[in-house]
Amino acid sequence: MPFSQPTVIRSRRVVLPDGERPADVLIRDGKIAGTAPHGSLTAGEGDLADLGDTALMPGLVDTHVHVNEPGRTEWEGFATATRAAAAGGVTTIVDMPLNSVPPTTTVDGLAVKRRAAERQAWVDLGFWGGAVPGNVADLEPLYRQGVFGFKSFLAPSGVDEFPHVEAAGLEAALAEQARIGALAIIHAEDPSVLAAAPQQPGVHYRDFLASRPAGAEAAAVTRLLDTARRTGARVHVLHVSSAAVLPLLRQAREDGVRVTAETCPHYLTLAAEQVPDGGTAFKCCPPIRDESNRDGLWEALANGEFTAVVSDHSPSTPDLKLLPEYGGSGDFAAAWGGIASLQLGLPAVWTEARRRGHVLADVVRWMSSGPAGLVGLTGTKGAIAAGHDADLVAFDPDDGFAVRASGLHHRNPVTPYAGRTLTGVVRTTWLRGREVDLAARPFGRQLVRPHSRPATPSDRV
Repeated sequence: MPFSQPTVIRSRRVVLPDGERPADVLIRDGKIAGTAPHGSLTAGEGDLADLGDTALMPGLVDTHVHVNEPGRTEWEGFATATRAAAAGGVTTIVDMPLNSVPPTTTVDGLAVKRRAAERQAWVDLGFWGGAVPGNVADLEPLYRQGVFGFKSFLAPSGVDEFPHVEAAGLEAALAEQARIGALAIIHAEDPSVLAAAPQQPGVHYRDFLASRPAGAEAAAVTRLLDTARRTGARVHVLHVSSAAVLPLLRQAREDGVRVTAETCPHYLTLAAEQVPDGGTAFKCCPPIRDESNRDGLWEALANGEFTAVVSDHSPSTPDLKLLPEYGGSGDFAAAWGGIASLQLGLPAVWTEARRRGHVLADVVRWMSSGPAGLVGLTGTKGAIAAGHDADLVAFDPDDGFAVRASGLHHRNPVTPYAGRTLTGVVRTTWLRGREVDLAARPFGRQLVRPHSRPATPSDRV
């Protein structure tokens, strides 16, 4: 669409906080100045973008992205990850603290991350810190520098420089995060359950699935909730793959535990029955489970039990995925576990959501306003409302496309969605009122947690 910096964007399908309707959206100085009845505004000296029946939505907020730069930039870097984000209608990401070297577990590590991201981001981005064994004293300084909270693993993370926390370490980390008011985000799988599960290498997905049983998630969530009760910490369960944990979360909320949870597009749109032998592009931890389990996740999502649907974008080089088409063995046990889908999350979720009777306003709640609220950006991101950043997406919910590697912007174009036909096409993405033109220079900004006191706030990148 030929509108680079419009003053007014008009659509017969604007997804507003109170629902979808025809409207004009007025933009001033990169912010949404207000909305008005469809056809009532003029652009004055600026441009008017009339989208017709193409929907206008707030930009997505993805709070679970592994960028991996520096240290493993060959897996994914800021330039490629944020290009993929913009192409997929995502206007804000929050980067995970591991897979980069150094990890974001100290103030110095955060500074290295920020320098690496300078002048490379096509969308706005913030950073999570990490809570690992031995760094409790680093948490408050990191929080003051603007990280949005702290991630911990309850089982091995897969990289040596980001070890998991055991019972005493979790207690200490959550107690400190409760003291400073930080959000704890947790990869919840129990290492003792994983160790007891059958470990059968090979190309059959059923063997890998048996090695990461749903009981590992349930046991870890139980331990996390018990610790949260004792410490008073606010906790968020990452990438819930198993519907078996949902009753645990419901009971904890009834008991007054401050707990939220997220799930991911791949758990909502893919199923174990679809994974071919050697299809290691589908491998992630916790794993994609069966169709019945997927139905349970959708039921919980419809009932408001998940705060967010976010990508857990965690790519690697093709050789680490051991893909047969790249000459690899297809061994699920040995392949890197991570799904690359940052660019595809919106159409993937919409394809399945529409089939199940949901509307665009539901998708906005799950993928935009929900994650924005999780990280405290409710007043600036995640909604088409006065005072918010004019982060917007023109989205055609009726068109479709076949996923091809040549159309993907993340560094290594491997994804389990390859060859699938998805419904919903991103036509244009605007960041703070400016069209994101991937042929021009990036103008994303680094974000900090609201009310923090960073040394270099909101640096331009």
